[in-house]
Amino acid sequence: MMRVYEKLSEFYGNRWLVFVCAMWIQSCAGVGYLFGSISPVIKSAMGYTQREVAILGVAKDLGDAIGFVAGGLCEVLPIWVILAIGVVQNFVGYGLLWLIVIGVLPSLPLWVLCICVFVGTNGETYFNTAALVSCVQNFPKSRGPVVGILKGFAGLSGAILSQIYLMINASSEASLIFMVAVGPSIVVIALMFIVRPVGGHKQIRPSDGLSFSLIYGICLLLAAYILGILLVEDLVDISQAVITSFAVILIIIILLPITIPVLLVFFSEPIPPAEESLLAGQEKPEPSKSEQDGSEVILSEVEDEKPEEVDQLPASERQKRIAQLQAKLFQAAADGAVRVKRKKGPRRGEDFTLLQALIKADFWLIFLSLVLASGSGVTVIDNLGQICESLGYNDSSVFVSMISIWNFLGRVGGGYLSEITVRKFSLPRPVAMAVFQVVMAIGLFYYAMGFPGEIYVLTVLTGLGYGAQWAIVPASASELFGLKSFGALYNFFTLASPAGSLIFSGVIASGIYDYYAEKQAALKKLSLGSMLLNSLQDDDSLSCSGNICYSITFGILSGLCIVAMFLSLIVVYRTKRVYAQLYGNSRG
Repeated sequence: MMRVYEKLSEFYGNRWLVFVCAMWIQSCAGVGYLFGSISPVIKSAMGYTQREVAILGVAKDLGDAIGFVAGGLCEVLPIWVILAIGVVQNFVGYGLLWLIVIGVLPSLPLWVLCICVFVGTNGETYFNTAALVSCVQNFPKSRGPVVGILKGFAGLSGAILSQIYLMINASSEASLIFMVAVGPSIVVIALMFIVRPVGGHKQIRPSDGLSFSLIYGICLLLAAYILGILLVEDLVDISQAVITSFAVILIIIILLPITIPVLLVFFSEPIPPAEESLLAGQEKPEPSKSEQDGSEVILSEVEDEKPEEVDQLPASERQKRIAQLQAKLFQAAADGAVRVKRKKGPRRGEDFTLLQALIKADFWLIFLSLVLASGSGVTVIDNLGQICESLGYNDSSVFVSMISIWNFLGRVGGGYLSEITVRKFSLPRPVAMAVFQVVMAIGLFYYAMGFPGEIYVLTVLTGLGYGAQWAIVPASASELFGLKSFGALYNFFTLASPAGSLIFSGVIASGIYDYYAEKQAALKKLSLGSMLLNSLQDDDSLSCSGNICYSITFGILSGLCIVAMFLSLIVVYRTKRVYAQLYGNSRG
């Protein structure tokens, strides 16, 4: 009996269990991705115009982007409290919205519904922050894969929740809002005491490689399966029983990762005491505050005085040279030969607060690069329906589903490839960021030139490139600015997408689209004559057709992605020493 209790206790404290539960939370945390399905229900029930629905969309975007509170609270409150706050916001926001839409509550002004949507969507920032902070702290040596997988599941949550809703087969369309209010809340409440930073050894173990490989395999299976059932549902008229079967299989695939912690805890050989002590010895204990203050001074001098070629030496030789230099500096300081200067603030790779990071050039270079790249990606995603319509496609749902799948694969693949970049080559992680920005630039340029199959190339490459940014940037931020304020730093970077979209979509794309729509409408009126003026004025004046509607916009965005690539390469140059110190051992 005692043995069973010990195993259950070990299982509860296993970091892989935390990671799997965080994946489940993320798989239902992206409720904002369902707004496109919710908004028609609100529009018809409340009698709103398209402009009023667009205002609700702005409230949704603001709720999804403003995560400062979640990031700040994450530093002072337990993770379960952060998740509980998110549950309350999600349930209250979308619950009130559901009651208003079905008529239980009286019809309220638009601004009240905006508050409901904002509060409900803002709840997912608490889910995201809690999941990422917990898992990055539990897997500090595998940040790329962890962030990529978690962000990937968040991006895929809209498709997952949609399939579950189809399985329910509710009689009222407003039931989708009820499911959004209740479903994620139930899942998070069930897992809120499991997802947290756990103790134990956090260095890479031999089993980690196989475990991550299994997770990646499940991710690929999940992406292929969802894409397959979306295509089947779009092309074939299927029965409710088949839809239910699809959803049940989907849930089983999502639950599959739980086998990893179960096998590690209950079916693997226990680590021998000698090996356990060796693993413990590999993990450096956190120094006390007084030890930090005493050592930071001399370490700052070592960083300033060491030759640049030291970073290129093998790990053992590099440590020997640094130790020799440090000993000389200690002796020189004791003899009064050098005056040791006090370090002003943390250095790259140490723990920064958000305010300390905000005065660093590296932080703003990454942020601006992300604004240009992710803003371009969001512009494509937000305008995909109009893009398909301008090219003559009647139904854009297939392309919307495709870009969601490739977004997911970009997030998972971006985390994986960026980890190879730092571990095998000791190159800064932003190298991978620059590569995927070039991928986005190619997709946008391909569309701008009007080459065959433009919409397919745009969908695949933009989805991959955009998704990868959100796997690479959070991992890079945790490496350069530390884990202590990771929640606040991550939520600041999330402002990049709406900031870029506001300019690129709200000003550039819409302005160019309207210009050509008006130009085409004027030409049609001239060609058909004044007798048809009134009949064409309402519809055609705001409709643009052809590649020209977005080709100039995407040409501009392609250039901006190249600028983003150069900004990322500047970060690479500035941080190569830091990454050589963090990951140099993997080469030596």
